[in-house]
Amino acid sequence: MVKQLEMKFYSYRSPKRGYSWETPPEPVPESQIVETMEADVLVIGGGISGLAAAARCTYKGLSCIVIDKNERLVALAGQIAAINTKVMAEKGIVIDKKQLAADWLKVSGSRVQEDLLWIFINRSAEGFEWLLELAEGCLEVGIYVGYRGPMFNEYPGTHHIFKKKDCDKYTNFGGGMLACEILEKEFLKNGGRLFRSTAAEQLEKDASGRVVSCVAKGGDGKYRRYRGNKAVILATGDCSDDPEMLEAFCPIGFRPAKRFPRHGNTGDGQKMAYWVGAVLDNPEWAPSLHALAYSPFQGFFLHVNQLGQRFMNEDTWMQAKSVRCLMQPGGDFAFSVFDSKYLDEIAERWEIIGGQGMAPLSVIGEEFNRDALAKEIERTIKAGNGYKAATLDELAKLIDVPVENFKNTVARYNEIVAAGDDVDFGKRAELLTSIKKPPFYVLKWGPALLDVFGGALTNAKLNVLGVDGSPIPGLYAVGNAAGGMYAVDYPLLLNGNSYGRALAYAMQVADSILEEN
Repeated sequence: MVKQLEMKFYSYRSPKRGYSWETPPEPVPESQIVETMEADVLVIGGGISGLAAAARCTYKGLSCIVIDKNERLVALAGQIAAINTKVMAEKGIVIDKKQLAADWLKVSGSRVQEDLLWIFINRSAEGFEWLLELAEGCLEVGIYVGYRGPMFNEYPGTHHIFKKKDCDKYTNFGGGMLACEILEKEFLKNGGRLFRSTAAEQLEKDASGRVVSCVAKGGDGKYRRYRGNKAVILATGDCSDDPEMLEAFCPIGFRPAKRFPRHGNTGDGQKMAYWVGAVLDNPEWAPSLHALAYSPFQGFFLHVNQLGQRFMNEDTWMQAKSVRCLMQPGGDFAFSVFDSKYLDEIAERWEIIGGQGMAPLSVIGEEFNRDALAKEIERTIKAGNGYKAATLDELAKLIDVPVENFKNTVARYNEIVAAGDDVDFGKRAELLTSIKKPPFYVLKWGPALLDVFGGALTNAKLNVLGVDGSPIPGLYAVGNAAGGMYAVDYPLLLNGNSYGRALAYAMQVADSILEEN
């Protein structure tokens, strides 16, 4: 007999704390269920994780149903991380997988199931190249230029996909929407059935304890049963749109004043898994906090808070900037300060900068587009989130910070630049640029919550685990409904790793279902 132990370490299965989601709903009466549909595999959730899993299952010969609560396809991200793809090899890029794993564990406070991390590391290239195969030569692919500096190791494995100009096979131009369109077309071509405006409410088990179906409400208000005779896969996204789940698992998610719209990502899969006995990631779940509120660009220039004081080493990554800002008085926003030389200063440093917010988004081999950034700054000013003035006094008044504080901060920063040594915050000397030549500029920027990463714990086959550590038969989880791979911070070691995981997990879950059956 195999010894089974209750999973107490890094798993959430506590006594009720009063959250409404901890109490399962009453079963939908059989009399209200108007029909039953069935396939080998039921996928709950029709974003990139669900579509990837479904497309891969049908590609491997399994019949499949996808249900999704949204009335249309939703895909908000644009980057796909994969490790050591053929595209990377053509550009001479090789990622040290072991070093990436070590860095990932550090960023996550070691609160990661390493077997799940290695599925992503080892199978993301396979998943990405399968996506390219499905597109049949219709895609252009570039490798995003990540942060290049001493504060954070951002790996060059983020892929940008775009439809070729002569391709009329797809309607979407690029990014996540294009990836989802490719996967959805493959799924439907292989006989898959897709039902949108269909919200799953509860999972069902058979007499043996196997999860075999869910009950969902359609756009017509009627309940239907959807069966997965071989597997039910949760792919319902994150919980960032559920205040109670944020409070329980990621309270820092309340801090940013701005949030990206998540279209009802209310932790549905996490809740349904919990109700059938699954354990969830231990709090706190990893938030994705991007400094994209107000202005998408901050640069490496002087950053000041709402008191007009410098507060950080500006030479760092997107998540760090967001957290530093949240720790300041006010916390909702801060400012980047620079002068009329800024385009020249960026151009001179183009080969040593990169990363979201630090530099304009670009792919390897792309030159700095001065006009595009200048126009973006002017749009930001026109939108009321950027300011331009002939004097520092005027600029301080425009952004409503104490004038003397602001002027003293700029004067001190100019002293540091002249000395070539940032003894106050340790910024590398190459990124020290003076603020002396009018007109002077300020960009208002701040953190926004994108996603919260945590969910049902699984084993390496992506079977959801129960309290005794054994798999819940028939139930799998992928994407942001699955836990085990993130903690503390979303690891921008590789931008787009969430989408990369979706493809890697699709390969794994299809293999697992076929192996079991």
